[in-house]
Amino acid sequence: MTYQQTIDYLFAQLPMFSKIGADAYKANLDNTIALCTFLDNPQHKFKSIHIAGTNGKGSSSHMLAAILQQNGYKTGLYTSPHLKDFRERIKINGEEISEQFVIDFVQKTKTLSEKIEPSFFELTVAMAFEYFAQQQVDIAIIETGLGGRLDSTNVISPILSIITTIGYDHMNILGDTLEKIASEKAGIIKLTTPVIVGEYLPETKAVFEQKAKLENAPIYFVQDEYKTSNINYTLDYLSLDVTNTTHNITQRFKLDLNGMYQAKNLCTVLYAEGILMNQGFNLSTQNEKLALANVKKLTGLHGRWEVITQNPTVIIDVAHNEDGIKQVIDQLSKINKDSSTYHFVLGMVKDKDVDKVLSILPKNAHYYFSNAQIPRALPHDELKQKAAAHNLIGSSFSEVNSAIANAKQQSKTNDVIVVCGSVFLVGEVKMTE
Repeated sequence: MTYQQTIDYLFAQLPMFSKIGADAYKANLDNTIALCTFLDNPQHKFKSIHIAGTNGKGSSSHMLAAILQQNGYKTGLYTSPHLKDFRERIKINGEEISEQFVIDFVQKTKTLSEKIEPSFFELTVAMAFEYFAQQQVDIAIIETGLGGRLDSTNVISPILSIITTIGYDHMNILGDTLEKIASEKAGIIKLTTPVIVGEYLPETKAVFEQKAKLENAPIYFVQDEYKTSNINYTLDYLSLDVTNTTHNITQRFKLDLNGMYQAKNLCTVLYAEGILMNQGFNLSTQNEKLALANVKKLTGLHGRWEVITQNPTVIIDVAHNEDGIKQVIDQLSKINKDSSTYHFVLGMVKDKDVDKVLSILPKNAHYYFSNAQIPRALPHDELKQKAAAHNLIGSSFSEVNSAIANAKQQSKTNDVIVVCGSVFLVGEVKMTE
């Protein structure tokens, strides 16, 4: 098979959460274990860092990967979902997995796959592990897909676990309270393995502490140790001071990931750096600063408060749940654009808490409702109807680039257009004029 035929086979034959939602989710690790056993357990042949969280795990994964590779470590990076090409999910030092490896792996595992019928995600995780093992990476950053305890990635034995934030998302699978969701994320905490929690709430802290105690795992809470100040935002970068309150040391950082919410992610990454250095990793301040200023270039990360055109300013962001959308709205309030109007190109998927998101969006913005071209997407006309109940009025479009084009026509040069609500909607945006 060619690469395209192989990808078509994967998309057509294996259940995909991105397309069909919860029906693709396997509530056990049986298939992942079977695949890894068949491959001689590649997940145990390289060092790894495991990252979970409702929001921020993708950005944190890319920041940490950038720092490690800038310091000379051969660094694997597994994230999901992809925006444009499947190979974005599996990278080493920012380079995507080769098409030939994808072809060969699917052929190699085809007989077993037809027997055990893994999900798309289960097979992709096993592919990443095999690739990182064969390429003999020094370290791999592994991002969970959904939850933690029963996530397919949760067969690794990491040297560090990281939980970024806890919020309401995937409640139909992870639970309908923050405590239940936190418990699922806490499933990545391993025996005697240090764990960092980026942000906690009163109702989630005890969940993490209890699980860490059970596993005899040292636990560290970032928000108790690091504080940020003097945050300066532009369309190109974010600069800020970060203070380690224990040692009373303040440093200034400049990030090319310019979303205001990256301040919290940065603190988590800095804490992780300290633990890695205690474990013997040689990470210099010079390389750290250079990496953080060039994360997009080093790792190929896109879709995080990313400005794709100006006059009017068009920003894409993969925010898709209540906390993520709140961060987008907060960032908009920080943009100093006199007499500018905000335009939202919005698309969501059916299994999100759509009404919760709609309830927090600004009433005085202009709206252009759309949908990604996947079965799981909420049809644009249905989204428009739901939005009207929240006094959000606008037009609807069957394709996101048509919605963006219409938003541009309705905008003045100093207006701001934000495309958000679904990773898959953002993935269909044409990045050039």
